[in-house]
Amino acid sequence: MKRTIQITIITLTLVFMYGFLIKAYSKKPELTTNKDNAIYDVIIVPGVPFNDDYWTNVLLSRIYWSHYLYQTGMAKNIIYSGSAVYTPYIESEIMAMYGKEMGINESNIYTETNAEHSVENVYYSYHLARELGFEKIALATDPFQSRMMKWPSKRMKVDIDFIPFSLELYDTIKLKNLDEIIIDSSNAYVNDFVSLEDRKNFFQRLKGTLGRNIDFKD
Repeated sequence: MKRTIQITIITLTLVFMYGFLIKAYSKKPELTTNKDNAIYDVIIVPGVPFNDDYWTNVLLSRIYWSHYLYQTGMAKNIIYSGSAVYTPYIESEIMAMYGKEMGINESNIYTETNAEHSVENVYYSYHLARELGFEKIALATDPFQSRMMKWPSKRMKVDIDFIPFSLELYDTIKLKNLDEIIIDSSNAYVNDFVSLEDRKNFFQRLKGTLGRNIDFKD
């Protein structure tokens, strides 16, 4: 009986996530926010696992998108967010290194190193941004994650805009390679690393995905 309930929950969760995926990609993706010529004090860029072939294109796309927004003046500063979650590399530190090598001024790069889930990326980075004195804030990521984070952001009372990159950018990134940019990834390596999958079971990870691990501020 218990296993039947677990399978049912897993199935419903996958169906729910698949529905969001279809909704996210069935519409023509936006290149920028609907606020034309908007300039942001800071953008939040969530991390993905580094040194993972499956996530390489997503990682590249988010970094290139953040560089584009900075280069064009739409973003004055960048917060890269993410801990060492599924691989032994701190995601935010890896992205920051790539961003710096691409030409983003180091003084305009900040890292949030605690988040293990998308909602935590947004929540922790938002409050870091506010602590740093930034007021106009946006989430700069892929169309899927952007749509996924709109409802949780309202629930968390996080006042941000959304700037999803286009799928055309993602297709372009497929032709590029991280090896074109040299960083010392050992600086973001965590010794004695244990993957989130080994630290927490499915339901504990689901709890984190839903933002239940966050100690909400007033």
